[in-house]
Amino acid sequence: MRMFAAILVLLAVFAAALALGDQPISLKGLVRALSGQLDAGDPSRIIIVDLRLPRAVMAVCVGAALGVAGAIAQAVMRNPLADPGIIGINAGAALAAMLVIVQIGSLPESFLPWLTFAGALVMSGLIYLFSWRDGATSARIILVGLGLSAMAGAGASAISVFGDAAHVQRAMIWLAGSLQDSRWDKLGHLLGWGVPAAGLCWLASRELDLIALGDDVARGRGQRLNLVRGLLILCCAMLSGAAVAAAGLVAFVGLAAPHIARALFGFRHSALLPGAAVIGALLVIGADILARRAAPPLQLPVGVITALLGAPFFGYLLWAHRDD
Repeated sequence: MRMFAAILVLLAVFAAALALGDQPISLKGLVRALSGQLDAGDPSRIIIVDLRLPRAVMAVCVGAALGVAGAIAQAVMRNPLADPGIIGINAGAALAAMLVIVQIGSLPESFLPWLTFAGALVMSGLIYLFSWRDGATSARIILVGLGLSAMAGAGASAISVFGDAAHVQRAMIWLAGSLQDSRWDKLGHLLGWGVPAAGLCWLASRELDLIALGDDVARGRGQRLNLVRGLLILCCAMLSGAAVAAAGLVAFVGLAAPHIARALFGFRHSALLPGAAVIGALLVIGADILARRAAPPLQLPVGVITALLGAPFFGYLLWAHRDD
């Protein structure tokens, strides 16, 4: 019932994202545009179908990918403060994207998802490699991830210092997390990377439940812990890389969505993963509405809004887990 209610809320916010803007559209106009009753040249149809619809769908997909990636990271690390942004996976993807946009500006855009995924994958591999000592513990993974994340951020800053000013400006807007350049072809790349990874993670729900109980319990139930943990981190990298390629760095969604989903839908990952996807989608599309309407006609990057909302939530988590 709670999942059904959450999906209804998501549909309502999705409709609001289509209707609200500099040119408001009535509910009747929204239905006529989406049902194909308006001519192709009608301004309302152009605004909804060609401009707002791909942006809203992209916001939902990016939020869902980040929510699932965050749930996986928190389960694998067994740490409530873990998410792909904090442990550095997103930073690896962003560094690769910064390199492409600033230094290799002529590269076809279709290569961007591949390279951001490669950046996320390389970062995940390095985190796992440097944290390995007869196995990889969650504490070592997080500490190594924090260090590598700082190095990747420094690398991105160095590239921006020596890059062409126009390319750097484009990259900085993208890194702030923006949905302004949402298009159907970018959505195809996101779904191509994200759906298989999310499906595999959902099929591995029982393995995630075992990992959450502790390494000894998981090994005692016959789980090949390091292999499963490595494969799940790979799926997390695929989801994070796809989301970063589509919308840049959208902070704190991967951290907050699993916590809210856990409170609403419980701890079993068969319900938690789809719940985190719905909550993540709600957070990003809601933040994008605020980003578009906070200071019209300017459109703020959605990553700015999620950072403003997520930083206090991160502080609350630190306070709530101060004795852990």
